[in-house]
Amino acid sequence: MAHDIRGGSASANHLARFSPWILATRPRTLSLSIMPVIVAGTLAWQVEGYLYWPALLGALLGGVLIHLGTNLHNDATGLRRGGDGPDRFGPLRATASGLLDEAAVNAGALACFAGAALIGCYLVWVGGWPIFLLGVAAILSGWAYNGGPLPVAYTPLGELFVLVFFGLAAVCGTYWLCTAHLDAIAIEVGLAVGFFAAAVLLVNNKRDVKADARVGRCTLAILAGPRVTNWIYGGLLLTPFALLIPIGLHLPRGHVWPALISLPLVVFLINEFVHAAHERGLNRILAQTVQTQALFGLLLCVGLFI
Repeated sequence: MAHDIRGGSASANHLARFSPWILATRPRTLSLSIMPVIVAGTLAWQVEGYLYWPALLGALLGGVLIHLGTNLHNDATGLRRGGDGPDRFGPLRATASGLLDEAAVNAGALACFAGAALIGCYLVWVGGWPIFLLGVAAILSGWAYNGGPLPVAYTPLGELFVLVFFGLAAVCGTYWLCTAHLDAIAIEVGLAVGFFAAAVLLVNNKRDVKADARVGRCTLAILAGPRVTNWIYGGLLLTPFALLIPIGLHLPRGHVWPALISLPLVVFLINEFVHAAHERGLNRILAQTVQTQALFGLLLCVGLFI
């Protein structure tokens, strides 16, 4: 897509003129890594009655840095692997459009991963070897998503990786740092938040089916086909509401019902996803899915405070 901005929205193109680095980091997706930590910290406070702020802030910053590093690495490698061609309908890529040099973006990604590793040293001191293993796996997965001989992005496993690392790992890891133990409720909350994150990636992959197929990718959207992909998206967005039942049963205090306020928006999104007339329309649905994840998480936190 060298100097071709047909796939980018007007806001993305304006952002590119303002700062290509902001464009490359995809800041609008950062709530996917921020919200799990906030929910986990709120849950830990509700269950334990106190909150270990240094560990929570460390987990928040470390998670954001890994997310930024992953976004930068994806931007840098997309053009070389052929995925960021003129038939891609996603937001403008800083590297593919020539706004930034691939080596510079890769260096930025490495700096983010290195910063996360430094913060991880403190978190390992707090949480021990489980946090060490989790941190190493998170950084390696961030690089392997679009790097290495068989990138995760080229397989049907992308949504599963997102569910694990933007849901289970983020929530359970933060909960462990704050409480020094792991409860079933943390796993349930991690799954609930992670399903939303997986739905975001599924929208991305449905939008890019043609471009991905051209370069040999076999994403879940390609493997499942459009009809089954619609069902999967609906399942990913509705399952968190089913998980509110066991979460509520395991809560010693607080309520989960405020999270139900986001259910009408989810039903609306599923309908929009199923009837999306063209790829560019999925960009809006992707952004709304990210916002719905944040809304669900915030409403769940409100319930935990009640």
